[in-house]
Order: sequence, then C-alpha cells, then structure tokens
Amino acid sequence: MYTAKGQLDRDAMIRQYLPLVQRLAHHMIAKLPPNVELDDLMQVGMIGLTEALSRYEASQGVQFETFATQRIRGAMIDELREGDWMSRGSRKSQKEIERAVHRLEQKLGRPPIESEIATDLGMALADYQSLLSRVRGTQLVYLEDMSHGSDEEDSFLDRNLGEEEADPLSVLRDQRLREALVRAIKALPEREQYIMSMYYEQDMNLKEIAQVLGITESRVCQLHSQSIARLRAKMRSH
Repeated sequence: MYTAKGQLDRDAMIRQYLPLVQRLAHHMIAKLPPNVELDDLMQVGMIGLTEALSRYEASQGVQFETFATQRIRGAMIDELREGDWMSRGSRKSQKEIERAVHRLEQKLGRPPIESEIATDLGMALADYQSLLSRVRGTQLVYLEDMSHGSDEEDSFLDRNLGEEEADPLSVLRDQRLREALVRAIKALPEREQYIMSMYYEQDMNLKEIAQVLGITESRVCQLHSQSIARLRAKMRSH
C-alpha cells in the first residue's frame, strides 16, 4: 500500500495488519496467567507493528507479514520479560492439579472427571473450576524437568512463546515429544480433544473455540488448563 507519492501508507498498513496483532495477542494471552492483560499485549504489539513498518525492506526477500509477526511477537515477549508475569502461586497450583490427575489415573485406570479431581484436592467442584481459570495452565514442560540453574522466566518464554531455530538434537527431541504429545492428546476426553485440536492445530483463540462449542470463554479456559494437567501427567517420562 503506497501513497500517490510512492511512499508506504503507514496508516493503511496499520489498519490492514491490526487483525494480525489481535490474533497474536489472543493466542499468547492463553499461555499466560490472568494478571497479564490482553490490552497491554495489544498495545505492545502495535508498537512492534510500527517498528516493523519502519524497518521493513522488501529487498530482504521476506514477506512483510512474516517480518511483522516476528517483530510483534518479539515486542510482546520483551514486555513480558520486564514484568512480573508468572505467579509462583499459579505454578504451584498447576503442579498440584497435575499430581492429582496422575494419582487418580493410576488408581482408576482412566482419565478422572472434574469432580473426582476436585475431591482429591479437597475442594468443591466450583472452587476447583475457579482454580483452573486462575492458573490458566499451558506449560507442558517445566524448566526443572529439563535442567537446573537457568533463569525460569527467560526459559519459559523462549520455549513457549518464541520461535528460535533449534539445533538438530533439539529438533529430534522435539519430534519425539510431539509424537508422544499426539498419543497423549488422543487419550483425552472427547471435548478436551476438540479444544486442544482447535487451539493448537487450527490456531483458534479461546473466544472462537467457545463460540464453536457453545460454552463460555471462561469454561474453555478451564478445560484447556485441565487438559494441560492431564497431558503433563501422561508425559512425565518425556
């Protein structure tokens, strides 16, 4: 998009790529605890888009959308690194849910239902569902599962939100992890399988998934958090 003078029409480009900022923010917010505001990510993402417009050169051989996506996501990650983004209490709660799921699967020989998990945790069902909404769990592999002595915040962000190229060993390890993850997802309750498929394969955000399933966005968030706990319980050996 160019003006009559052949200059890049920044305002028109910003309008055109605003949905890209929104999509990236919605997808990233589901990977973060509730204290991170969507509007904050959107504002930072717009700064990333503006920087992309200033620095993009078509001669580099990269499509603008690809270039802008990297800049927008990078701006959001940088902002998260600077803030107190990960609640220690949320991480502890995620692990407690995971351990409860693991105990019950060993005991029952099947995926436990919500009420059984709540009972194992000594909570009312409504309180357990509220906890699922708060923790907004998405971290399949915790830092302490892989190594020791590194900075947790940077490691989590790099592994879950960034798109850095990996070395061949990491690629192989990631391939094996993905294969194990596919098997674990197939063992989820049917509705949770749908949610994971729509979120990770079809790149839908929680609001879009809620509309498809005819439930609230909060309920999708709860089921998504519970799915992650189930998957982590299945994938301890990986």
